[in-house]
Amino acid sequence: MDALDRHTVRRRLILRGQVQGVGCRPWVCQQARALGVRGWVRNTVEGVELLVEGAAGDVTRLVARLPQLPAPGRVDELVDMEADAPGGVPTSNGAFAILPSPTEHSPTPLHALLGADLAVCDTCLTELFDPTNRRWLHPFIHCPQCGPRYTVTRRLPFDRANTSLADFDLCPRCEAEMHDPHDRRFHDQTQACPDCGARLSLFLSSGEAVQGDAIAQTWALVARGGIVALQGVGGFHLCCDARQPEAVARLRRLKRRPTKPLAVMAANVASLRDWLDVSPDEARWLTSPERPIVLLNQRLQRAAACPGLAPHLHTLGVMLPYTPVHHLLFHEAAGRPVGTEWLHAEQPTWLVMTSGNAPGEPLVIDHDHAWRELAPLADALLLHDRAITARNDDSVLRVRPDGSACWLRRGRGYAPLPLSWPARQDASSPTVLALGGELKATLCLSTPHVSGGTQVFVSPHVGNLDNAGTRMAFDALAQQWPVWRQVRPTALACDLHPDFYSSRLAAEWAGQADLPLIPVQHHHAHIAAVLAEHAHDPASLQPVIGLALDGHGLGSDGQAWGGELLRVHRDQCQRLGHLHPLPLPGGERAAREPWRLGIALLHTLGRGDEIAARFADQPSAAGLQSWLAQAHAKTAPASSLTALPHSTSLGRLFDAAAGVLRVLDRSGHEGDAAMRLESLAARSVVRLPVPTAPTFSPLPTSGPTSAPSALSTPSVLDWRPLMHWLCDQATASHVATSPATQVADAAAVFHLTLARDLAAWATQACVQHDIDTVVLIGGCLANRLLDDALTQHLHAAGLRVWRASHYPCGDGGLSLGQAWVAHHRLTTPVSLTA
Repeated sequence: MDALDRHTVRRRLILRGQVQGVGCRPWVCQQARALGVRGWVRNTVEGVELLVEGAAGDVTRLVARLPQLPAPGRVDELVDMEADAPGGVPTSNGAFAILPSPTEHSPTPLHALLGADLAVCDTCLTELFDPTNRRWLHPFIHCPQCGPRYTVTRRLPFDRANTSLADFDLCPRCEAEMHDPHDRRFHDQTQACPDCGARLSLFLSSGEAVQGDAIAQTWALVARGGIVALQGVGGFHLCCDARQPEAVARLRRLKRRPTKPLAVMAANVASLRDWLDVSPDEARWLTSPERPIVLLNQRLQRAAACPGLAPHLHTLGVMLPYTPVHHLLFHEAAGRPVGTEWLHAEQPTWLVMTSGNAPGEPLVIDHDHAWRELAPLADALLLHDRAITARNDDSVLRVRPDGSACWLRRGRGYAPLPLSWPARQDASSPTVLALGGELKATLCLSTPHVSGGTQVFVSPHVGNLDNAGTRMAFDALAQQWPVWRQVRPTALACDLHPDFYSSRLAAEWAGQADLPLIPVQHHHAHIAAVLAEHAHDPASLQPVIGLALDGHGLGSDGQAWGGELLRVHRDQCQRLGHLHPLPLPGGERAAREPWRLGIALLHTLGRGDEIAARFADQPSAAGLQSWLAQAHAKTAPASSLTALPHSTSLGRLFDAAAGVLRVLDRSGHEGDAAMRLESLAARSVVRLPVPTAPTFSPLPTSGPTSAPSALSTPSVLDWRPLMHWLCDQATASHVATSPATQVADAAAVFHLTLARDLAAWATQACVQHDIDTVVLIGGCLANRLLDDALTQHLHAAGLRVWRASHYPCGDGGLSLGQAWVAHHRLTTPVSLTA
């Protein structure tokens, strides 16, 4: 070491990123001590702060190591500042130390990040099933690299005193581990053992405590066909044996969930392969530390053995164990094998693990609500005494052919990890609170970052805001979210629909605080959410063509939209086209009763004379046919026409197709008809569209979106030729030797023709507007066949395709898109046009 390396330097360092609750401080301490560097490290509202002193070469080597923080930690930014002159570094016994976090409240915005909840790690599992380890079979074993974070945190910085683990005093042995720099639990804030707690207890739904080992008694009850309300990490599950049809049917009856698919938990990937197709990418997602629910294709011959899990569907949502309690249940089911080899061997047990909530209510997270809402649905409750501080449901996704995820719900394992937007030289970042939509509600907070740019936090999935319980949970989260980051919103954003609960709440709060309120059209927000994901790509600030395909959203003309071709540029949106409108007899009721849309479709196609024969089993069919005829008659009074709403929604077109093919008459849950239609199509070997050219009217020319009068009439994509063909196939299926195959083939052709025509429509728009990027978004893109076929057609046309890959493609991503639009509306010069 030369003289330059030997001279003493002192530096103050700030680490930002995923640096709290991931073992960063003990790791830094170990690195510093190994290099002989003195000083200290602590958590702060900024992230992790270090003050280091030592030979210049040693300090340089320490700084170079810091970005190598082991997973799940991640250093996004390292701020290295020259500190005061050497000397006076406050340490204990001269060694590098971990200092307590500052206790005084800082009024400045919080820049430290809160970690997500992760599955128990392999090292902890080895300890869990080692009879010689003092944490043998302890249901709450965790370490700095695994376990709950978001759902046990009350405030930041992430220290035990700021979590629900503060309720448990450390025993002498855990205390010793906590201060031993050679122990893997050195300075572990989530320390737990059988002596410290937490503790697990089983109660019958009558309130009677069950004596004996809680895990053994729970499995015994489940094995007998019972239902258990199981308290987990971010809420409760309702659990039963997935291989017992009677237990599954009883759970469905009690939860009033007749057809909506149930999630299943298996011990490992090996336990799935005999029943489900599992690709390497799907296995990677399943075994990731985040442990999401992954939709997998069922093998037809096996699906019939468990028809109650996902009725009429070709996919099943599956996850692997992520808590010690889950592993202990499978261990008990396997007969308590010794060691850990059984963890990787095929196990016959499957458990239903469906969200623990009463119908329409938010996920239950505390004992009081569990006794009120879940005890009537279960035979017993498996409870623990570690408080859940934040609701966080399981994440749900399917895996695309390229290995990326199409998100249906983002929660445990991922929320509340942030997104970042780069700094802009022409504007400072506002703080926007966006309240999303009415269904699959989330909220989003975008706030300036200390280093420039914007940090964006999308909440976990809350649910549908159509009942008081979910609204209360949403209110509480919306109030908590800015407080958690120690910021005050400077603007609010919401959906354009004034009657949405989230829109009314945003208007109320904006009025009370005298803040700007920015309503964002539903489908504009959908497309903007994808742009927000791609914010670091300069193309996100350029115009794009977007296909927004979903069930319903209020359009800027006051009509129901849902099959939209849009040109979007930052906060500006131009409607280039839409699907041909479809009548909605009964309004929202039509979405729940596809037979109504089937009749409306036949009437629209001029095939009303077929209605009586096709829907002879529907007592109301004749009356609806008569009403439709009167509503469309030239002599009909204006009130009749007004009473018949129309929609350009692709989701409703799927419902109509299911109705005319008689796939189902009444939907058991949102998206039921479309999901069944996709499952039929997936089982067909037909992979060719209808041999007719796409039909759409001319596209409008580009114009400033600030001047609607300058726009020409939107293009209309006409689905009537396709639906005529589909109706013919429905007729043919009645006399076919294999009607189920005929209907499946028709469903496949329907999907593939739509994909071809939508892609041709978007491609023409790209050519006309000199744009090379297409955004695909909306709840209809949860459909694997439509998503994949659309993407293939657009890629074949030489276009770049952007899809949601980190946030939900449906309404769970609306709040992110609203925040993006509001951010640009508040920071973009007025003179900018699309």
